[in-house]
Amino acid sequence: MGSERAKVALAGARGPVPFTTEVLLRVHEPRFARLDGERLPSPESLRHTFRTLVFTPDRLAVVKGGPAIRRAYVDRAAARLFPGRATAASEYAAALAQRNAALRRAAAGIADSGALDPWTGAVARHGRELVETRRATLAALAPAFAETAERLGLPAASLEYAGEPPSVKDLERRLAADLERGSTGLGPHLHDVVIAAGGRDLRAFGSQGEQRTAVLALVLAEARALEERTGSAPLVLLDDVLSELDAPRRKALSELLAAGSQTVITATSADLLPAEPTQLLVVADGAVREG
Repeated sequence: MGSERAKVALAGARGPVPFTTEVLLRVHEPRFARLDGERLPSPESLRHTFRTLVFTPDRLAVVKGGPAIRRAYVDRAAARLFPGRATAASEYAAALAQRNAALRRAAAGIADSGALDPWTGAVARHGRELVETRRATLAALAPAFAETAERLGLPAASLEYAGEPPSVKDLERRLAADLERGSTGLGPHLHDVVIAAGGRDLRAFGSQGEQRTAVLALVLAEARALEERTGSAPLVLLDDVLSELDAPRRKALSELLAAGSQTVITATSADLLPAEPTQLLVVADGAVREG
């Protein structure tokens, strides 16, 4: 308490190759990260270096929150599963911002509406690429998601992309409305992902337990998809995942984890752990000890 700086350090191995990394935190200064002693351009660079998937209680927003949260989740998953398409979301966002700015200039009489044409084409092109990337991501996740959800007691689970790629004709057809509102009212920035079970949209018709199971199944499905595509299992961090799982679901989770990635689980009691851990650490009174 009261310190002006802190450091989080980690040592490990990616396959046969050892590594060390650290993130330095300082009051009133930007954080920065190092990998094997070399400073990285930004701490966010670590996201591209280490594949880490996280479940926390607030991740329920992926199911119960608004469409923007689900779109962001799928875009992050796409960047991990398809690194070559990692810029699809940012390229679309840049084209959309330029078109919206041109709409506002045209509405104010500062520019001719013809200045919109290049950006309308860019929004259509990048929008199509983004929709294709999101659909490919959901197709990669869907089989493992359905299987994992079934084993966790959520049958007939599915992922569906709700939205079509914008065409130049579609965008031009609604030009008057876009000029009036000063923004583009069509495209993947308004789309949604339907997370369902038994034909029910879990956002509107799922219990909190079902929503929690769906998010957990998504995380584990992505871990499997990443391992299948890259040959390397990600690190999976499950925070307070056990508190609302009954004994059969905890057992199912232990079987799923035994066949997959290295996993770190936090729990309020060791009695909740679904299987005998390889390593048990107990945090109490500000200290960490072997359990």
